Amino acid sequence: MKNLSSQISRRLLRHLSTTATTAAAPSSTITIHKAKHKLQKEHVPDKALEIYSSVSSNSTSPLSSRYAKQLTVQRLAKSRRFDDIETLIESLKNDPKITQEPYFCTLIRCYGKAGMFDHAIKLYDQMEELGTPRSCLSFNALLAAGNNSRVFDRVHQVFDEMPEKYGFDPDKISYGILVKACCEKGEPEMGLKIIEEMDGKGVEVTAVTFTTVLDSLYRIGKVDEAERVWGEMVEKGCVPDVAAWNVKIGHAHAGEPEGVMGLIVEMEGAGLKPDTISYNYLLACYCRNDRLDEAMKVYEDLAKGGFRLKVATFRTLISYLCKKEDYAKGYDVFKRSVFHNKIPDFGTLKVLVEGLVKKKRKKDAKGLIRTVKKRFPPSFTNAWKKVEAELGLLNEEGSANDDAPAV
Repeated sequence: MKNLSSQISRRLLRHLSTTATTAAAPSSTITIHKAKHKLQKEHVPDKALEIYSSVSSNSTSPLSSRYAKQLTVQRLAKSRRFDDIETLIESLKNDPKITQEPYFCTLIRCYGKAGMFDHAIKLYDQMEELGTPRSCLSFNALLAAGNNSRVFDRVHQVFDEMPEKYGFDPDKISYGILVKACCEKGEPEMGLKIIEEMDGKGVEVTAVTFTTVLDSLYRIGKVDEAERVWGEMVEKGCVPDVAAWNVKIGHAHAGEPEGVMGLIVEMEGAGLKPDTISYNYLLACYCRNDRLDEAMKVYEDLAKGGFRLKVATFRTLISYLCKKEDYAKGYDVFKRSVFHNKIPDFGTLKVLVEGLVKKKRKKDAKGLIRTVKKRFPPSFTNAWKKVEAELGLLNEEGSANDDAPAV
């Protein structure tokens, strides 16, 4: 099966290579926008490649194109098909757009998403050879690829070496990515030293960079230091944005809901509109304090208010509804998650399925499993087959019963 899969991949990758410079037949192509939405739901690597290979060469949305490439690479990376990723990206170097730096940056980011930082560096070093201009744009893509690959020490090394090697100065975004590498290592103090260095060189410190340090300080319990940095940020005239406020709210949500609500009101008073993340923290805080009715009210208000609900919204609610053994309501929330294409993780849904069976709602349990098996890759499906067997949801032939439609 694995050999067959590789053969399919090679054929698709050859197709990509030959169509990189020529338009495919109109009847066999789809827009990049349509491909992006298909890829969001497709987790099987070969099918993801097939979708990407059918994209029209006339597609004009750079953002959607970048997103589609990264999704395809992520599907391959999850199956550890790194050779296929390299073949795919090598084929994309044949595209005439390779001389455009933003397009080149997408390929670097793809290697970062796959954790292939050595390949990202090698590609970056080929820019002159491929006729692509080099600026901080591609340098920042390379630094971000290092962070995505979680090789934080090497990010620092690249930051020190590449500007000198190629003769340019890092910009405020470059420094911000370096600060993020320090914080991801659990060293926000080093991030603060880099901020001091930025001040000394006259490089603007953005709200994003301050927020990165704030988040790291809160996470390791250095609350007083975080509040000092908040004050310094305001003092420097760097106005906290929604993301910064969400970091502060995220720290407060371990306490009482009134404290979280107070920060949301304060945030609104500063002229900012709380987003889904802000209210998710409030919802989680209500749940943690055993105030599920109020959590459900926040959830309903989010849905009615046109907010883009997140997986965390559904995961939190379903988890706490299951703890209360309100599996019927948990199933209703699950169905809403399917509608929004924000289905929670296996562990959360397994508890819900077990609860539905316990409450004699086998049809709902089977409907849930049929739904997630259609949405996720075979590795995910195998885990559900084991659950079906344990809970007696299989027929005599050892396959799932068909009487429960997918949601």
